Amino acid sequence: MARVIVLFGLLCLVVVTIAAEVRVKRQDDDQDPDSINVEELCKDRPGDEYFRLSTEGDCREVVRCTRSGLKQITCPSGLAFDIEKQTCDWKAKVTTCDKKEKPRKVLPILKTDEPICPEGKLSCGNGECIDKELFCNGKPDCKDESDENACTVELDPNRAPDCDTNQCVLPDCFCSADGTRIPGNIEPQQVPQMITITFNGAVNVDNIDLYEDIFNGQRQNPNGCQIRGTYFVSHKYTNYSAVQDLHRKGHEISVFSLTHKDDPNYWTQGTYDDWLAEMAGARLIVERFANITDGSIIGVRAPYLRVGGNKQFEMMADQFFVYDASITASLGRVPIWPYTLYFRMPHKCNGNAHNCPSRSHPVWEMVMNELDRRDDPTFDESLPGCHMVDSCSNIQSGEQFGRLLRHNFNRHYNTNRAPLGLHFHASWLKSKKEYREELIKFIEEMLGRNDVFFVTMLQVIQWMQNPTELNALRDFQEWKEKCDVKGQPYCSLPNACPLTTRELPGETLRLFTCMECPNNYPWILDPTGDGFSTK
Repeated sequence: MARVIVLFGLLCLVVVTIAAEVRVKRQDDDQDPDSINVEELCKDRPGDEYFRLSTEGDCREVVRCTRSGLKQITCPSGLAFDIEKQTCDWKAKVTTCDKKEKPRKVLPILKTDEPICPEGKLSCGNGECIDKELFCNGKPDCKDESDENACTVELDPNRAPDCDTNQCVLPDCFCSADGTRIPGNIEPQQVPQMITITFNGAVNVDNIDLYEDIFNGQRQNPNGCQIRGTYFVSHKYTNYSAVQDLHRKGHEISVFSLTHKDDPNYWTQGTYDDWLAEMAGARLIVERFANITDGSIIGVRAPYLRVGGNKQFEMMADQFFVYDASITASLGRVPIWPYTLYFRMPHKCNGNAHNCPSRSHPVWEMVMNELDRRDDPTFDESLPGCHMVDSCSNIQSGEQFGRLLRHNFNRHYNTNRAPLGLHFHASWLKSKKEYREELIKFIEEMLGRNDVFFVTMLQVIQWMQNPTELNALRDFQEWKEKCDVKGQPYCSLPNACPLTTRELPGETLRLFTCMECPNNYPWILDPTGDGFSTK
């Protein structure tokens, strides 16, 4: 995470400090043939896309088109510009130095004054007509492959319809035109302000003490039930006996993938089978080695928040995952409520790689409303929001963190009371003791009210499916189910299984579990650890 933030900072620095106008001449018969025709070069090219004028040199210089001509940036020494990722990266990692620009995709002809294809068919970029349902189905059917090149939420010809509140009714479906409507049309003053605290990554000795400090068993919501969190667990280095105990205490366990591969494109461009192996495989591992047998693992978050488009959500529906928590909504005056994906998303596709689902899916989206990071929202200039708390890079002190928490609480509480999501990597909260102290202080301050509840993602959905006013929440049965912590830890001394797998040659990894040790370290081709299946 730290490296990504550093690189982002470097790129910002370069753009700000080194951006300079490249002087170019219009090319005509009387001029130097080596001069550049800017008009031709910039025709139909997005203004935010960087490209190279030459592949010679050290791979550090790129330009982009602006109204006043071409602007140039140069990556700092030791870095090179990655044309695919559109960012500076360590030179050894950049494999696109021989490319001048991102590949140009041929687009289909979807909007014309007069129809050029018979009814039920649409035109490829080359004028060929194919059936409308073949567009954006995951495999190219046009000879120029253009039917798979305009598949965003806005352009997909087979996209989900706009919200229709006559057809979309609770408990199974919830939508609104702009995403800000309160379920059940309850007055804001009667809506509980729900706050979800979530953690991404492995659960182990590095962070268990943090979780026990925050959720110490003494902090109770106004209905007398302990506060709860949601853990998006990745597999490697996770202590499954600790996960088992979090589940016993009523916290929600969801999946954050099996491999957590560090190539973001793997997630954005993942196939149905990739998502199946990663998320259903991760769930299988957690269920087996954390002994979770109640079918309660129903949530998914994509690594790097790299949403996998329709393929991810098709897999989720087939595997009975109830919700995704990876899509971010840009900072707005009024935050957005979670919604189901039967109908079109009520906000722009924001965040990493813009690969949001365009089709209709029976899945809830626990949207991540961006946080307002400004120290003083009434005075400071507008800044881009941040979706993970640790991506709010301007937070340098506990005092700043405390202000961020309270500003954002007020933004939700004083408008439509959409759930406030506080999403963390545990390492950030542990990086400074004052961050942890400030979060606990905020939690205790909020619990002094009678209308604020710290709940899991599933509990948010349960309330939305059965919207209940504040004065009746003490008896809201769905939130009472896991009210009391039952029993003792399943085992006091888990098995520390030293395991290997052919998939990770040379690595011996310890699997901590109260269950029996498997034969191999569970991994993507062998999630149970019983051994490779042979076909």
